[in-house]
Amino acid sequence: MNLEELIISLFYVLIIPFIGIFLGLLYKGFDRKITAMMQSRIGPPWRQPFRDIRKLFMKETIIPDGAVPWLFNAAPVIALIAPLIALAYLPIGPLGPIMEGFGDLILILYLLAIPAVAMAVGGLSSGSPYATVGAQRELVLMMSYEFPLAIAAVTIAWRFETFSLGVISSTPVWWLVGPVGTLGLILVALALFTVLPGELSRVPFDQAEAETELAEGLFVEYSGRNLGLFYLAEAVKMVVVGTLMIALFFPQNLTNWVTIGGPEIFGIIIGDLVGNVAFFLLKLLAVIFVSVSVVRVAVARFQIDKASYFYWVPMTLIGLLGTLLVWIEGVIL
Repeated sequence: MNLEELIISLFYVLIIPFIGIFLGLLYKGFDRKITAMMQSRIGPPWRQPFRDIRKLFMKETIIPDGAVPWLFNAAPVIALIAPLIALAYLPIGPLGPIMEGFGDLILILYLLAIPAVAMAVGGLSSGSPYATVGAQRELVLMMSYEFPLAIAAVTIAWRFETFSLGVISSTPVWWLVGPVGTLGLILVALALFTVLPGELSRVPFDQAEAETELAEGLFVEYSGRNLGLFYLAEAVKMVVVGTLMIALFFPQNLTNWVTIGGPEIFGIIIGDLVGNVAFFLLKLLAVIFVSVSVVRVAVARFQIDKASYFYWVPMTLIGLLGTLLVWIEGVIL
């Protein structure tokens, strides 16, 4: 690695947490505004999440008398760190994974599971019966949606014969399959799209919080800075899961079709870079809109047993059927 590459890599590593947090809050604001418009409400302004996080960090952080203090305080920190680390292993638009070669798709799946576990641990350590029920629901839901997510990841990795996201995101998987494989990939993508609201604990998969049933469930005893960290973790995780979906199924850049040009710095054509980044942000907004905003407006909250059944049976079967079709085309046809 030469000096220029080292400087660029260090710059990316230092700026990625800020990018993840900023984009997470920005898209959270867009999601709330779009959802309000779809429900014929005015809704909050798009910058409301930034105001919320500022207010939370200014408030007092209270630790319940019956809590386990070190677990109670550590849970939100771990929940935020895990998705921030995952961002370093994901391609962000035209920028390849910063940590390419130091981890792969399997590591990302583990990192995505950590925030849910951290939230459950935080809820259990708070000493609240509401939080305990919420933690149990969170763990049940996590064990349910992880299976369709793993099926989608393994299917794509098998087709590329690698778990390296750098390789997977370099070529759209649709270009490697025929009609049968395309149908299989559509089914796998459908299963993965349903995982996004579950990963983000959004309606109809917000049973762990369920304000009307559990009074915020997991977060009932959290306040101030700790609640703000959980808020940030949820926002960053939304960017991570959306970016993973794009890397697996829609990795094309704008310059695959249009060359913008412009001045060149460190071997990077600025016009092409700006165009590709804007195209990535647009794709990310589209993924969040379809898989989060539309779903939570159209569907009411499931019961926890029905939510678990939804992932374990229909979505798992759809994912396995898609995997089978991709395998049939690759091995038999």
